[in-house]
Amino acid sequence: MNANNFHPDFLDHKIPVGISACLLGENVRFNGGHSRSTYCLGPLSEHFDYQKFCPEVAAGFGTPRPTMRLEGDPNAPRLTFSNKSGEDLSDQLNQANKRYLDQMPALDGYIVMKNSPSCGLERIKVYQKNGHPHMQRVAGLFTQALQERFPLLPIEEDGRLNDPALRENFILRVFAHHEFRHTVQNQLSMKALLDYHSRYKYVVMAHSQPAYKALGKLLSGQEKCPIEDLAERYFHDFMQAIGRPAKRRNHCNVLMHLVGYLKRQVDVEIRKDILDVVEQYRRGEVNLTTPTTLLYHYLKHYGSDYVKAQRYFAPYPKKLGIRNTV
Repeated sequence: MNANNFHPDFLDHKIPVGISACLLGENVRFNGGHSRSTYCLGPLSEHFDYQKFCPEVAAGFGTPRPTMRLEGDPNAPRLTFSNKSGEDLSDQLNQANKRYLDQMPALDGYIVMKNSPSCGLERIKVYQKNGHPHMQRVAGLFTQALQERFPLLPIEEDGRLNDPALRENFILRVFAHHEFRHTVQNQLSMKALLDYHSRYKYVVMAHSQPAYKALGKLLSGQEKCPIEDLAERYFHDFMQAIGRPAKRRNHCNVLMHLVGYLKRQVDVEIRKDILDVVEQYRRGEVNLTTPTTLLYHYLKHYGSDYVKAQRYFAPYPKKLGIRNTV
C-alpha cells in the first residue's frame, strides 16, 4: 500500500485502538457506573476506531460488584474482593484476559483505565496482610498481560492523556505503529523498510541521537539476516526509541538540521529568522507548532521531495492541535 495513503492528515480510515469499555461510557464499573472520557469520545474518536473491552465483566464478576484490589507479592499479585481478603480471583480474570488476547484483532494502540486493579497502567497498589500497601506499585493484571503479549503496542492510561507531552507521545506512537504495520509488515520488502525509515528519520532523531545512528547502521547492509528478522529488530528498536516524549533540546537539534536544507535556496536573513524562532521554542516562549509550521512553509516551496516527506512535520493529524501544547 502506498505510503502516501498513510499521511495522517489524509487517512481515509480510522485506526483500530483498544480501550477500556468504561471510558466509552459503558456502565461496567464496580458501582454500575462508567468513567466516560470526553477526550477519547471527542477529538480522538474522529481518528480512532475503538475496540472496547472490560476484563472484569468478561471474567463474569458482574455489575455492580464489590470493589477489588491486588494483594500479596508485587511481583506476582493476586486479585481479591476488597471486603473478602484472601479469596483469590486471579485465575478467573487471567483466563478471561487470555481468551480476549488470543482473539484480539490487530490494534495500533490501547487506552486503559487509571487506578484499576485490572486495567491500570501504573501506580496500582498491592496490599500486604496488615492492610497497608507495599511501596512498590504495579500495572493492573489485564494491562500486564497485554504488555507481555504485545510489548511494542502503544499503551496509555486515560488520566495520563491529560499531560500534553504524554498525550503527544502516545498519539505519535499509535500513528507510527499503524503505518509500519500496513506499509512494511503487510508487504515486507527491503525497499518498504528503507522507505519507512527514510520518512521517520527525524522523528527518531528528536527522541534519541544514539537510536538514530543505530537504526541507520542496522539498515546499512552490514548485517546479513533475513528480511523478516531485520524488520522485527528494526521495529523493536524503533518503538523503543520513540517510547518516551522527545525533549525540547532534541527538537531544536532536529529543527536546526532541517533548516540546513534551505541553505542554497533561501536567503540567509530568512534562515536567521527561522533559527530565531527555534531559539524562542528552546526558551519555552512558543510551542512546537510555531517553528515547525514556519520551517515547513519554506521547505514546501524550496525543499527536496525527501525532506517534504518527513513524518516529523506531520506525525499525526494537524486537526488535533497536539503541537499547540508541547
